[in-house]
Amino acid sequence: MIAVDRGRYTCVVGDVDAPTVTAMRARELGRKSVVVGDRVSLVGDTSGAAGALARIVRIAERRSVLRRTAEDDATTAEGRLERVVVANADQLVIVSALADPPPRTGFIDRCLVAAYDADVEPLLCLTKADLAGPEAVLDYYAELELPYVLIRPDSELDALRALLADRVSVLVGHSGVGKSTLVNRLVPDAARAVGTVSAIGRGRHTSTSAVALRLPPAPHGDGRRSRADVAEGWIIDTPGVRSFGLAHVSADSLLHGFPDLVEGTVDCPANCPHTADEPDCGLDAWVAAGKADPRRLASYRRLLASRAGDTDPRDADQRGPGEDDRRGPDE
Repeated sequence: MIAVDRGRYTCVVGDVDAPTVTAMRARELGRKSVVVGDRVSLVGDTSGAAGALARIVRIAERRSVLRRTAEDDATTAEGRLERVVVANADQLVIVSALADPPPRTGFIDRCLVAAYDADVEPLLCLTKADLAGPEAVLDYYAELELPYVLIRPDSELDALRALLADRVSVLVGHSGVGKSTLVNRLVPDAARAVGTVSAIGRGRHTSTSAVALRLPPAPHGDGRRSRADVAEGWIIDTPGVRSFGLAHVSADSLLHGFPDLVEGTVDCPANCPHTADEPDCGLDAWVAAGKADPRRLASYRRLLASRAGDTDPRDADQRGPGEDDRRGPDE
């Protein structure tokens, strides 16, 4: 299933040249959601002809589910509202600009937690590399060996295409980071809406719904595409978001979003909450010994506090790699 709009689901059946099929949910599915990336079984008119309508009667077991909540705090209505972003993704491409708007490692940290929780591999895609260097962001994630690509307006996309090949990759990012521009370069027929960045450094939301797009084969040197080439993989473009709530992620799973800190909890007492006011938490000694970046521990603890409803989740989302706890979400 590649798109959904007002109760109508667009599905692909067969090979590259097969027409898309419009379908509706069968009543027997009950309240089970159907999301982009789902593999479904159809009955009825699957010709793809104008006005034809099939029915989705079965949803195959999902091999991965990427989720988010509107807020972190599970005690609130927003925090309890869990949303499945996409199903069956292999890779989460976290798109972050290096400037205009500046990179927000708090948001990237949240996406990493969601990726590890969903058993989806992360890839960091740093755009607008013509405006600023990546050193601060890469230094912050130095211990993770996080794969990344740098994108400039005039750069070739061969390295990125190679990482997307033969995979289902979902792109997430703040509005204004150039995600839709990137999608349009990868899939020229996509025609995803492109917005601008406001004077206060926030992008305007342009994509309004998730959509899966087949990644076309790369052109030859003369610009032509050979019929012998096989379309490689799918990319799923998602609407720009300002927060990525993690209320659905347990406290234990939250720690696994920070693999550079996991080993530091070996000497923690049983059921250690890993908060800053826990005197016997081993993470402080781990960081003091130079085995992890103190900014990473601070970020982890901000997420813990946000889950407990002690802080505004947007505060953690908006932090850059060099910012400390004294800065507010809009500074």
